[in-house]
Amino acid sequence: MCGRYSFAIEDELIRERFGVSVRSAVYKARYNCAPSQNLAVISTEDTDSINFYRWGLIPYWAKDPSIGTRLINARAETIVEKSSFKQAFRARRCLVLSDGFFEWKKSKEKIPYRICLQDFAPFAMAGIWDNWKNPEGIVIRSFSIITTRANSLVEGIHDRMPVILKREDEKKWLNPAPEEELLKFLQPYPSEQMMKYPVSRKVNSPMNDIPEILESIEERQLGY
Repeated sequence: MCGRYSFAIEDELIRERFGVSVRSAVYKARYNCAPSQNLAVISTEDTDSINFYRWGLIPYWAKDPSIGTRLINARAETIVEKSSFKQAFRARRCLVLSDGFFEWKKSKEKIPYRICLQDFAPFAMAGIWDNWKNPEGIVIRSFSIITTRANSLVEGIHDRMPVILKREDEKKWLNPAPEEELLKFLQPYPSEQMMKYPVSRKVNSPMNDIPEILESIEERQLGY
Protein backbone atom coordinates (compact mmCIF):
# COMPACT_ATOMS: atom_id res chain seq x y z
CA MET A 1 0.00 0.00 0.00
CA CYS A 2 1.17 3.50 -0.78
CA GLY A 3 -1.45 6.05 0.19
CA ARG A 4 0.58 9.19 0.85
CA TYR A 5 3.91 10.63 -0.25
CA SER A 6 5.81 13.89 -0.73
CA PHE A 7 7.49 15.70 -3.61
CA ALA A 8 8.83 18.98 -2.32
CA ILE A 9 12.00 19.97 -4.15
CA GLU A 10 13.03 23.07 -6.08
CA ASP A 11 11.99 23.11 -9.73
CA GLU A 12 15.61 23.67 -10.82
CA LEU A 13 16.62 20.44 -9.05
CA ILE A 14 13.82 18.64 -10.88
CA ARG A 15 15.32 19.75 -14.20
CA GLU A 16 18.76 18.59 -13.15
CA ARG A 17 17.68 15.26 -11.67
CA PHE A 18 15.09 14.10 -14.19
CA GLY A 19 16.14 16.03 -17.31
CA VAL A 20 12.70 17.44 -18.02
CA SER A 21 11.16 20.87 -18.38
CA VAL A 22 9.12 22.25 -15.50
CA ARG A 23 6.48 24.95 -15.73
CA SER A 24 7.38 26.96 -12.65
CA ALA A 25 4.04 28.75 -12.70
CA VAL A 26 2.25 25.40 -12.30
CA TYR A 27 4.62 23.37 -10.14
CA LYS A 28 4.61 23.76 -6.37
CA ALA A 29 6.15 21.74 -3.56
CA ARG A 30 3.81 19.09 -2.16
CA TYR A 31 4.53 17.76 1.32
CA ASN A 32 1.45 15.57 1.71
CA CYS A 33 0.38 14.12 -1.64
CA ALA A 34 -2.95 12.31 -1.39
CA PRO A 35 -5.32 10.38 -3.69
CA SER A 36 -7.58 12.42 -6.02
CA GLN A 37 -5.01 15.22 -6.24
CA ASN A 38 -3.27 16.22 -9.49
CA LEU A 39 0.38 15.31 -8.99
CA ALA A 40 3.68 15.38 -10.89
CA VAL A 41 4.47 12.56 -13.31
CA ILE A 42 6.59 11.95 -16.38
CA SER A 43 4.63 9.71 -18.73
CA THR A 44 5.01 7.85 -21.99
CA GLU A 45 2.79 10.53 -23.50
CA ASP A 46 5.40 13.26 -22.85
CA THR A 47 8.81 12.07 -21.69
CA ASP A 48 10.38 15.54 -21.82
CA SER A 49 8.13 17.37 -19.37
CA ILE A 50 6.42 17.10 -16.02
CA ASN A 51 2.65 16.85 -16.25
CA PHE A 52 0.01 16.62 -13.55
CA TYR A 53 -2.27 13.58 -13.49
CA ARG A 54 -4.92 12.65 -10.95
CA TRP A 55 -3.89 10.02 -8.40
CA GLY A 56 -6.33 7.11 -8.61
CA LEU A 57 -6.50 5.29 -11.95
CA ILE A 58 -9.69 5.68 -13.96
CA PRO A 59 -9.56 3.06 -16.75
CA TYR A 60 -10.67 4.33 -20.16
CA TRP A 61 -13.63 1.94 -20.10
CA ALA A 62 -14.93 3.00 -16.66
CA LYS A 63 -18.53 4.22 -16.43
CA ASP A 64 -17.89 6.24 -13.26
CA PRO A 65 -14.69 8.11 -12.27
CA SER A 66 -15.24 7.18 -8.62
CA ILE A 67 -13.51 3.86 -9.40
CA GLY A 68 -10.26 5.80 -9.10
CA THR A 69 -10.55 5.95 -5.31
CA ARG A 70 -10.09 2.17 -5.25
CA LEU A 71 -7.24 2.08 -7.77
CA ILE A 72 -4.52 4.22 -6.22
CA ASN A 73 -2.18 1.20 -6.18
CA ALA A 74 -1.58 -1.72 -8.53
CA ARG A 75 0.02 -4.90 -7.17
CA ALA A 76 3.09 -5.96 -9.16
CA GLU A 77 2.25 -9.63 -8.72
CA THR A 78 -1.10 -9.39 -10.53
CA ILE A 79 -0.71 -6.35 -12.77
CA VAL A 80 -0.75 -8.38 -16.01
CA GLU A 81 -3.96 -10.15 -14.97
CA LYS A 82 -6.22 -7.36 -13.71
CA SER A 83 -8.45 -5.76 -16.33
CA SER A 84 -8.05 -2.37 -14.65
CA PHE A 85 -4.28 -2.39 -15.06
CA LYS A 86 -2.98 -4.75 -17.74
CA GLN A 87 -3.45 -2.54 -20.80
CA ALA A 88 -1.98 0.49 -19.07
CA PHE A 89 0.98 -1.60 -17.92
CA ARG A 90 1.74 -2.61 -21.49
CA ALA A 91 1.33 0.77 -23.13
CA ARG A 92 0.91 3.64 -20.65
CA ARG A 93 3.55 3.80 -17.94
CA CYS A 94 4.82 6.77 -15.96
CA LEU A 95 7.31 7.92 -13.38
CA VAL A 96 5.62 9.19 -10.24
CA LEU A 97 8.02 11.75 -8.78
CA SER A 98 8.69 11.67 -5.05
CA ASP A 99 11.22 12.37 -2.32
CA GLY A 100 9.66 10.10 0.30
CA PHE A 101 6.50 8.21 1.21
CA PHE A 102 4.54 7.75 4.42
CA GLU A 103 3.38 4.57 6.11
CA TRP A 104 1.73 3.92 9.46
CA LYS A 105 3.06 1.43 12.00
CA LYS A 106 0.43 -0.30 14.08
CA SER A 107 0.80 0.26 17.83
CA LYS A 108 -1.71 1.43 20.45
CA GLU A 109 -2.38 4.00 17.78
CA LYS A 110 -0.90 4.18 14.31
CA ILE A 111 2.53 5.83 14.23
CA PRO A 112 3.28 7.69 10.97
CA TYR A 113 6.72 7.15 9.43
CA ARG A 114 8.44 8.84 6.55
CA ILE A 115 10.50 6.51 4.35
CA CYS A 116 13.06 7.94 1.94
CA LEU A 117 16.52 7.46 0.46
CA GLN A 118 19.55 7.76 2.73
CA ASP A 119 20.62 11.04 1.10
CA PHE A 120 17.06 12.43 0.89
CA ALA A 121 17.42 12.53 -2.91
CA PRO A 122 14.31 12.54 -5.14
CA PHE A 123 13.34 9.32 -6.89
CA ALA A 124 10.75 7.89 -9.25
CA MET A 125 8.09 5.35 -8.35
CA ALA A 126 6.82 3.05 -11.09
CA GLY A 127 3.34 4.02 -12.24
CA ILE A 128 0.75 3.38 -14.91
CA TRP A 129 -1.71 5.89 -16.33
CA ASP A 130 -4.86 6.08 -18.43
CA ASN A 131 -7.19 8.51 -20.20
CA TRP A 132 -10.87 8.72 -19.27
CA LYS A 133 -13.39 10.93 -21.03
CA ASN A 134 -16.57 12.13 -19.36
CA PRO A 135 -19.89 12.57 -21.24
CA GLU A 136 -19.01 16.21 -21.95
CA GLY A 137 -15.80 15.13 -23.67
CA ILE A 138 -13.45 16.35 -20.92
CA VAL A 139 -10.40 14.08 -20.58
CA ILE A 140 -9.00 13.12 -17.17
CA ARG A 141 -5.51 11.63 -17.08
CA SER A 142 -4.99 9.54 -13.96
CA PHE A 143 -2.37 7.19 -12.51
CA SER A 144 -1.76 4.36 -10.09
CA ILE A 145 1.44 3.55 -8.18
CA ILE A 146 2.72 -0.01 -8.51
CA THR A 147 3.50 -1.73 -5.22
CA THR A 148 5.58 -4.78 -4.36
CA ARG A 149 6.50 -6.72 -1.22
CA ALA A 150 8.25 -4.69 1.47
CA ASN A 151 12.02 -4.78 1.89
CA SER A 152 13.59 -5.42 5.30
CA LEU A 153 13.48 -1.71 6.22
CA VAL A 154 9.78 -1.28 5.51
CA GLU A 155 8.43 -4.67 6.58
CA GLY A 156 8.45 -3.71 10.26
CA ILE A 157 5.86 -1.08 9.39
CA HIS A 158 3.92 -2.55 6.44
CA ASP A 159 4.12 -5.60 4.18
CA ARG A 160 3.93 -3.55 0.95
CA MET A 161 5.90 -0.67 -0.51
CA PRO A 162 5.89 1.31 -3.77
CA VAL A 163 8.20 0.15 -6.55
CA ILE A 164 11.09 2.63 -6.55
CA LEU A 165 12.98 2.48 -9.81
CA LYS A 166 16.74 2.59 -9.96
CA ARG A 167 17.89 5.77 -11.63
CA GLU A 168 19.37 3.90 -14.60
CA ASP A 169 16.03 2.15 -15.16
CA GLU A 170 13.77 5.21 -15.26
CA LYS A 171 14.02 5.85 -19.02
CA LYS A 172 13.78 2.12 -19.70
CA TRP A 173 10.47 2.07 -17.83
CA LEU A 174 9.05 4.64 -20.23
CA ASN A 175 10.31 2.92 -23.36
CA PRO A 176 8.43 0.14 -25.19
CA ALA A 177 9.52 -3.29 -23.97
CA PRO A 178 8.23 -6.87 -23.75
CA GLU A 179 6.07 -7.63 -20.74
CA GLU A 180 8.65 -9.97 -19.23
CA GLU A 181 11.30 -7.23 -19.34
CA LEU A 182 9.02 -4.71 -17.65
CA LEU A 183 8.19 -7.13 -14.84
CA LYS A 184 11.88 -7.32 -13.91
CA PHE A 185 11.75 -3.72 -12.70
CA LEU A 186 9.05 -4.45 -10.13
CA GLN A 187 11.26 -5.40 -7.19
CA PRO A 188 11.73 -3.99 -3.66
CA TYR A 189 14.34 -1.22 -3.52
CA PRO A 190 17.54 -2.12 -1.58
CA SER A 191 16.85 -1.46 2.10
CA GLU A 192 20.44 -0.43 2.83
CA GLN A 193 19.97 2.61 0.59
CA MET A 194 16.89 3.80 2.47
CA MET A 195 15.96 5.20 5.87
CA LYS A 196 12.83 5.72 7.97
CA TYR A 197 11.82 7.93 10.88
CA PRO A 198 8.61 8.83 12.76
CA VAL A 199 6.87 12.08 11.90
CA SER A 200 4.09 14.23 13.29
CA ARG A 201 0.53 12.92 13.24
CA LYS A 202 -0.33 16.07 11.34
CA VAL A 203 0.44 14.00 8.25
CA ASN A 204 -2.79 12.09 8.89
CA SER A 205 -4.78 14.92 7.32
CA PRO A 206 -4.11 15.80 3.66
CA MET A 207 -5.07 19.34 4.62
CA ASN A 208 -1.70 19.61 6.38
CA ASP A 209 0.41 20.11 3.27
CA ILE A 210 3.25 21.75 5.21
CA PRO A 211 7.05 21.28 5.57
CA GLU A 212 6.66 20.39 9.26
CA ILE A 213 5.34 16.92 8.47
CA LEU A 214 8.67 15.92 6.88
CA GLU A 215 10.57 16.54 10.12
CA SER A 216 11.75 13.68 12.31
CA ILE A 217 10.07 13.37 15.69
CA GLU A 218 10.72 11.00 18.59
CA GLU A 219 7.97 8.45 19.25
CA ARG A 220 7.80 9.64 22.87
CA GLN A 221 6.75 13.06 21.57
CA LEU A 222 3.78 11.36 19.97
CA GLY A 223 2.76 9.95 23.33
CA TYR A 224 3.75 6.31 22.76
